[in-house]
This record gives sequence, structure tokens and C-alpha cells, in this order.
Amino acid sequence: MIDGLEAQHLIADKGYDSDAIVEKAKNRGMQAVIPPRKNRKTQREYDRHLYRQRHLVENAFLHLKRWRGIATRYAKNLASFLAAVQIRCLVLWLNVS
Repeated sequence: MIDGLEAQHLIADKGYDSDAIVEKAKNRGMQAVIPPRKNRKTQREYDRHLYRQRHLVENAFLHLKRWRGIATRYAKNLASFLAAVQIRCLVLWLNVS
């Protein structure tokens, strides 16, 4: 999963909370930012602020997928599709919609 990636942090949700994934991230020099499951015997600490930033990124993708022109990729060439994504991101950033 993380082979070939160079990063400082591995940010994931509770579904990826396993000792194997956390250990693999540590071996690759990453800090695992994964909240522990409730049934874990020893609760692990994680960076809550960084994890909240992950939520903002997920919501941005959610809003992009809601826009029909992007979800169905009406634009046939890459430049038009990229322009549509950029326009929608500007709309989200300006909070116009």
C-alpha cells in the first residue's frame, strides 16, 4: 500500500488501524496519523489537528464529485476537464454555491 511513497505522515481513518500498517509506516520513516479503534487494548496517540485536515480534503473531493460536469467528465480533453475542476475549487473556496 505505501511502497514507493515518500512522505512524512501516513494519514488514514480507523479502518486502517492495525499494528502491521503502523509498523510499516514507521519503518518507512512516516508518522502514522491513524486514530485507534475503540476496542484496542492500548490506545495510541495521534495528531488530532493533522487528522482534522484530512477531513477537509475528503470534503473537497465530495463536493467535486457532486458537480455533474466533473463526476461524469463531460469535458473530453484534459485542459477543459482541469479548467472545470479549477473553477469548481474556486467556487468552493469563495463559498459561492
